[in-house]
Amino acid sequence: MTKATRNGVTFPLPVLQGILPFDRSKLPTEILAGLTFACLAIPEVMGYTKIAGTPVITGLYTILIPMALFAIFGSSRHLVVGADSATAAITASALAGMAVSGSSEYLALASLLALMAAILLIAARIIGLGFLADFLSRTVLVGFLTGVGIQVASGEVPGMLGIEVSAHGTIAKLQGVAEHFEQFSWPTLAVAVAVLTVVTGCRRLSRKFPGPLIAILGVILCSWAFQFSGAGIAVLGAVPSGLPSLSIPAVDWSWSLFKQLLPTALSIFVVILAQSAATSRAYAARYEEKFDENSDLVGLGLANLGAAFTGTFVVNGSPTKTEMVASAGGRSQIAQLTTVAIVLVVILFLTGPLAYLPNAALSAIVFLIGVKLIDVRGLANIYTQARPEFWIAIATAAVVVFVGVEQGIIFAMVLSLIDHTRRGYHPKNSVIVENKVTGWHSKSIDHPNQFEPGLVIYRFSHSLYYANTQRLSDEVATITQGADHKLSWFCIEASAIDDVDFTAGYTLRNAHQYLQSKGIKLVFLLVESDVRAELDRYGVTDLVGKDAYFESGSELLAAFHHRIGREHGTQSASGKP
Repeated sequence: MTKATRNGVTFPLPVLQGILPFDRSKLPTEILAGLTFACLAIPEVMGYTKIAGTPVITGLYTILIPMALFAIFGSSRHLVVGADSATAAITASALAGMAVSGSSEYLALASLLALMAAILLIAARIIGLGFLADFLSRTVLVGFLTGVGIQVASGEVPGMLGIEVSAHGTIAKLQGVAEHFEQFSWPTLAVAVAVLTVVTGCRRLSRKFPGPLIAILGVILCSWAFQFSGAGIAVLGAVPSGLPSLSIPAVDWSWSLFKQLLPTALSIFVVILAQSAATSRAYAARYEEKFDENSDLVGLGLANLGAAFTGTFVVNGSPTKTEMVASAGGRSQIAQLTTVAIVLVVILFLTGPLAYLPNAALSAIVFLIGVKLIDVRGLANIYTQARPEFWIAIATAAVVVFVGVEQGIIFAMVLSLIDHTRRGYHPKNSVIVENKVTGWHSKSIDHPNQFEPGLVIYRFSHSLYYANTQRLSDEVATITQGADHKLSWFCIEASAIDDVDFTAGYTLRNAHQYLQSKGIKLVFLLVESDVRAELDRYGVTDLVGKDAYFESGSELLAAFHHRIGREHGTQSASGKP
């Protein structure tokens, strides 16, 4: 039976790790945090349905069962799981040409994507693929979310102006606005501006003010009192109430459909992994707590199963929602369960007034969500601190805006891998030399390059693998050819090498032969046990000998001095100079 442990308390099953142990004295604070979060999240998740292209009620459904399942089965005490702009945008991008937005067929496909994401997440837990969360660098994640923000914000411009645009894609929607500008409605724009003003005004006064909720309640009241629909302002209309029905997505269960949706499901899977893991780590570090990534994978998988079987779309760990709860005082999943209870009441008894909600108000809320995702400060920091990575972030954002969200996440992954390979391909290797004042230190590979006459200590600063083995060969040749004294020993300082692949083993054998032809002995310093096992397996140890490995600099120097002294002694005895 699987067990989970937190703060010395062992649980027979990996459940309630985000809740237990619980301090009863903090219950009022947790409930208040949950209430505050509900006020902020309800209008926001309704806005996400516009991004995803699903009915408004499905936004509330993303909070109901999925959030409760993660609270029970997840590990993080802080991560909030629910509707998310990035995964909603990926869903809409993939389903745009497959069904009519908002239709039952479209919703079934969105639920199928949630089911596929859930299977991938649970499979990742079983076969240990959680490391894929690290394949999106912070740089490309900033660029990706910025691109999503631009796409989301620009996509709501037609709705705020009262213009009907059926085109998909950022550029196509803006072109549609220009082509159908005669549909522009001043009353619709006035509603949008009023909502924007209230939300931003409340945010300036205090981030604890539920600005979106105040704006939504106010505009619903005005719509009911002044009959906005009669003035040409489009409203949502009747919103169904009641609990979601549990059902399997009603789709054509064919292999061709799965193949068509699999790239999208994989993109969603990677975004969930990267965003959720990063958020959980950040808050666990902030509050000096532990969390189990494997339990979180199961919790996220079950949350998406809950979304799939309750007729809604993909859910994800949200950094913005997590910060909302944390800033309100929430320190466990009790706050999220409180939000679930409040949403349950809304779904059962309070959906009627939503019929009066103007579409422009919802567009304004979504517009602000998009603007919040545009991380200008993050881009500025990258530009200042790592100029090449800034252009990677900009390229990622551009692909999202001009090509698509799904293509953007794939592009982001490829760029991250290329960037990682580039760093490994050009490691900043050096030689170690002695300074009479500060001791040993590294310097670039140039003259003078010997630690002392006859000995070079060459530091390779990365794992040795096929992409950088030629660099090792070239630098060994450069150092030996440019040596300021005849070399006797060539030492590879291997403290930074944590892996050696087959190609690297072949290269090291060739390096040994090259050095041996010049009368130079190859030795190693500070080799990890796992790396030593790899060198043994590749036959390197058989060539250099077991006595060619040293665990400290003093041991290396003692052996070198002994060897040189012995050679000099032999030369003197034979009468040679």
